[in-house]
Amino acid sequence: MTRDIIDINNFIVLIEHSSAEKTFVEKCGFESGVIGIAFYGKGEVELNIVKDNLKETYHNTKGAALSFYAGKGSTFEHTISPEQPMQSICIVSTLDNFKKLPEHEQKVYEEQLSELVVPKKDIVGGPAFYMTPHMQTAVEKIFSTTFTGNTRMMFLRSQVTELLAHFFAELDKPITDTLKNEDVEKIYEAKEILDSNISAPPSLNELSKLIGLNSNKLKKNFKEVFGMPVFKHLQNERLSQAHDMLKDSELSIQEAAWQVGYESLSSFSNAFTKKFGFRPSEIKR
Repeated sequence: MTRDIIDINNFIVLIEHSSAEKTFVEKCGFESGVIGIAFYGKGEVELNIVKDNLKETYHNTKGAALSFYAGKGSTFEHTISPEQPMQSICIVSTLDNFKKLPEHEQKVYEEQLSELVVPKKDIVGGPAFYMTPHMQTAVEKIFSTTFTGNTRMMFLRSQVTELLAHFFAELDKPITDTLKNEDVEKIYEAKEILDSNISAPPSLNELSKLIGLNSNKLKKNFKEVFGMPVFKHLQNERLSQAHDMLKDSELSIQEAAWQVGYESLSSFSNAFTKKFGFRPSEIKR
C-alpha cells in the first residue's frame, strides 16, 4: 500500500493505492470530527466508518464519489478485495479548520452539505453518486502524474481543487426524474459486461440484447448514469488498463495496445496522449 498525506488549503488529502493477493482490512482514524469527500479511481471496496455502536457502510466501486461526517475517535476500515487494486482520494477537513476556510467556500459547504456541517450524530452519510467524466479525469491525472517535488505539489493542489469544484457543481444541479431501479441495474450490468470484455466488446445491439434493454434506451440511460456515452466509457477503460500495464508490467507499447483491443498503434498512442497528457513511451523510459 502507498499513502500520501498532504495538507492543501486547510484540507487533509489522503491519496491511497492498495492491492493484495487476499482480502485484507486497512484501518485509519482521525482524532477530531471531520467532514470528508472521497473519490474511488479503482477497486471493489467496502468502507466502514465506526464510532462506538454506530456504523456507516459503503460498498464502493470504481467511479464512486461519496461524502460523510465522522465524529472524534471514529475508525475508517477499508476492506480491499483480492485482484482489485484500490485507488482512493479522500479530502477531509476538521470542523475547526472548516471555520478557517474563506467565507465563500464555507457557504458552499453549508448550502450543499448542511447535514455534515451541523451533524446530529457521530456518523452521518452525505450525498453519494457516480463520478462525472470531469471528476474521473482529475482522479486519473492524480494517479498517473509523473511530476515530482514541488511541481507535483502544485499539480495535486490544482487537481484537488478541481475535484471539489466538480463535486459541488454536481450537487448544485436541479433534481430531475430518476430512472427506475431495474433500469439502473441493467445499466450497471452493461458496464460490467464491457469492463469484462475490454479487448473484444459486444456491439451496441448485442449489449442491448444481453441486458434486455433497447439500444436507444441503453445509450440514453448509460449516459445519464455514468455521465458519458457507452463507447466513451469503453475507450476510457481501455486506456486506463493500458496505462497500468505499461507502468506495472514488462509489456511493450504494442503489446499493451493489443491487450486492450487497439489494432492501430498510432490510434492508441494518439488517444493515450489526449487522455493522459503524455505519450505511452514516456512511461517505458
